[in-house]
Amino acid sequence: MRKYIISIFFYVLFFMTPAYALCSAQVKNNEYLVLANQSIKNDSDWNKVVQKLSTKHDNAPVIYYEQYPDELLSQVRKIKPKYVGIVDKPEYLNREFIIRLNRFSRTIDDDIYVDFLWGVITGYKAASAEKMVDNSTEPLIIKSCVSTIMETDEGKWFDSYAYMDDQNMGIYGYKMPGDKSVKRERLLKTIPATRGSQQVPDLLPIFYEMYEKVDPDLIITASHASEKALEMPFSAGFIKAKDGELYAELPEGNKKLVESGKRRVYLPIGNCLIGNIDNTKNSMAIAWMNSANVTTFVGYVVSTWYGRSGWGGLKYFLTSPGRYTIAESFFLNQQDMLAQMNNMYPKILDEPYTYNESNIMSLAAERLEEVLDRKPTNDEVGFWYDLDILALYGDPKWDVRLIDKPEERDFTVTGEYRDKQYILTINTGINYSHRLVSGDHFKEVHVLDLPFSHIFPERLNNPRLADGQNWDIVLDENFILLYNNVFGPNNTYQIILNVD
Repeated sequence: MRKYIISIFFYVLFFMTPAYALCSAQVKNNEYLVLANQSIKNDSDWNKVVQKLSTKHDNAPVIYYEQYPDELLSQVRKIKPKYVGIVDKPEYLNREFIIRLNRFSRTIDDDIYVDFLWGVITGYKAASAEKMVDNSTEPLIIKSCVSTIMETDEGKWFDSYAYMDDQNMGIYGYKMPGDKSVKRERLLKTIPATRGSQQVPDLLPIFYEMYEKVDPDLIITASHASEKALEMPFSAGFIKAKDGELYAELPEGNKKLVESGKRRVYLPIGNCLIGNIDNTKNSMAIAWMNSANVTTFVGYVVSTWYGRSGWGGLKYFLTSPGRYTIAESFFLNQQDMLAQMNNMYPKILDEPYTYNESNIMSLAAERLEEVLDRKPTNDEVGFWYDLDILALYGDPKWDVRLIDKPEERDFTVTGEYRDKQYILTINTGINYSHRLVSGDHFKEVHVLDLPFSHIFPERLNNPRLADGQNWDIVLDENFILLYNNVFGPNNTYQIILNVD
């Protein structure tokens, strides 16, 4: 095995506009890059967040932009970071910012894939954003969860867990430490729905109670939402935000969610609009990060219907528990989406969808038909619409994972250099299950089987399949996706790549 030790030094770059000045004359490496809004530079409280994030990541370089990070394309191309943390105030964050950031992440080199993992650090005040940086310094193993989706109803990933079934009205369940399985109950008490005249189960008090009792590391939600409110399944009440705090609209009056101060992850992967900060600190996303101590938040900035970005990222996270962080899971899902879109029709990637304020979803099929000059499939429309509309708030390098479950991922992946080749070796154990590794049929209405995936611990230089290798792969310098794999239990497989 050959080990490569590379020392790269970056010196101060002088540009005519001060927005493009690096914060230090010398940095240790180019793995992490901090981008920040120019308005932060002269704001001592917010600039403290920038400097703390830089210091935390080995004095990572800092570059300031005027309005959008993609203004810095030429500088970012020179640095080629693996992680990019963006620090900005909520009044500058909106749907367009996130859409442009998603597209910017694919422009650092010439291929179609995402070139770096990114996350936006923000907060109700600078102190909230600084807390987000502090909270993501130490790893977190997710052991507890509260969910409003039935897809996680078995709760096998968590020691303590509670859920409300969003497909079977009135069903909810819970599992506390020591319980072997989830106990399910039916709620008989009903109330008028918040929309329409239907009587629905009184779910909001159940959610409020489960949230306090479980004190979750992870929250997963679906159903209707907006920038201002999270609606319970079947329109059974609201969680809302006011002055950076979350409260439930209960029959006896508004009550703040009971908080313990622990770090949390929030994945509203089935909710519309909740990830859109919409140029205000009085938004749901900011309130979750502020009062609920959410350290990573992944949500949609527009209305959603197909849901591949959200549900696909969650599927990567739940598959092979403990293998990938939150940011890595959504990173791989984006690569998978891009590979499939390229197979469907490469022209889709040349003309990204223009989101229309008044009627975002209904125009997608009509517009794609113009792009392709034929009637598109539902998958083509869904992937095209969903590609650029998911926001990740938090440090993209935070090591936050599920509990490792060896019985669900009985395999190892190792890599080593041999001369001008990189050998990737997959060893499967006796309990290896292709069904589990490919997603165990989770949410197939949105996401079919996942490819076998791997993120390289260091970037490979121009990797490509060696002669005689016939694997069905998608490959770039950061990752590999293996489609139609034939792995079986208790076996060894090698993928041989030529590298420069």
